Amino acid sequence: METQNVFIVGAKGIPAKYGGYESFVEQLTKRKISDNIRYFVACRRDLSDNKSDTFMYNNATCFNVGVPNVGPARAILYDLKALNWSIKYIKEHNVSNPIVYVLACRIGPFISKYKKQLKQLGGKLYVNPDGHEWLRAKWSKPVREYWKISEKLMVKHADLLVCDSKNIEKYIKKEYKKYMPNTTFIAYGADIKKSNLAIDSPEMEHWYKKFEIKPQNYYLIVGRFVPENNYETMIKEFMDSNTQKDLVIITNVEKNKFFDELKEKTHFNEDARIKFVGTVYDQELLKKIRENAFAYLHGHSVGGTNPSLLEALASTRMNLLFDIGFNREVAEDSALYWTKNKGNLANLIGKVDNMDKKVIDEFSERSSRRVNEEYSWFRIVGKYEKLFIGPEGNEK
Repeated sequence: METQNVFIVGAKGIPAKYGGYESFVEQLTKRKISDNIRYFVACRRDLSDNKSDTFMYNNATCFNVGVPNVGPARAILYDLKALNWSIKYIKEHNVSNPIVYVLACRIGPFISKYKKQLKQLGGKLYVNPDGHEWLRAKWSKPVREYWKISEKLMVKHADLLVCDSKNIEKYIKKEYKKYMPNTTFIAYGADIKKSNLAIDSPEMEHWYKKFEIKPQNYYLIVGRFVPENNYETMIKEFMDSNTQKDLVIITNVEKNKFFDELKEKTHFNEDARIKFVGTVYDQELLKKIRENAFAYLHGHSVGGTNPSLLEALASTRMNLLFDIGFNREVAEDSALYWTKNKGNLANLIGKVDNMDKKVIDEFSERSSRRVNEEYSWFRIVGKYEKLFIGPEGNEK
């Protein structure tokens, strides 16, 4: 069978130092099953980096793309330069039937030209539409309008849209019905292995001592510090609850205007239970922190299958999720749900605080089983390989 060449554009690159798309590409290349796929992965670099044009990682050909730091437009410029590199390579090496897989919908106004070139070369354009980028509060109104237009044009020109959420797939089909979009659903994956750190490991004991935290005595939040993740509701409601446990928040708040606004609104700094502990880049340590949490709070309201939710379901015994379609689709009956109504989450925290251990164990078993059956990386990578080469090409 002829090798299928797949060019991946849109992630910052591998080895993965970030979340989301970067971790996805890391897993897709690291866990490759078929010998009949060759991956090419764009990796963003500063213009000042004097690194070679290409390098091998996870048996994938990674190509460096130097991009100037021009603010929000940098991601758009990066995608365009990565597409240029891919098409040039396809032409020069006479690559037959290439697939270019673009992650996110940032370059809609420019995609028509590239789609024509790709079609002339016998290639196909696949797109992962991500979540509703145009709803994110961090963007100004003109930028949000750009994201919406860009999404529309990416949907219009894609040969296939690979949605990591059934809710996103429904939205694409309904919102852009006139384009009759060709879609499929493949979820994001999760690491289902337990942490290799012991509870009494030096790293674990140091971290708990540093922040005066006790295992099984804290609610946990992990995620980007942005308004659409409902930090204000979660912090206010936690402060209104009678729990004696801590609220441990793992996120980056350095030089963050939202952090100061939240402090002004909630006065969380006057509640000793609220603990912002910065970021944790050691993945084994982070996994152990999740495993040792009493419960996890998840407030994400924008996006598809969220990586931090999958990781929580795989690791944390009890999960309390913002009641929205994306989150219900992933967790189903393996979690409890809360709304923005005043008192709703505070009451739920009180209920969980007094919940019988046997009931919590049942939720824990359900959430682990849910991730294992539907969201393991082995399963997700297998689905992608069938998408790229078909079931017959997946055999070694």
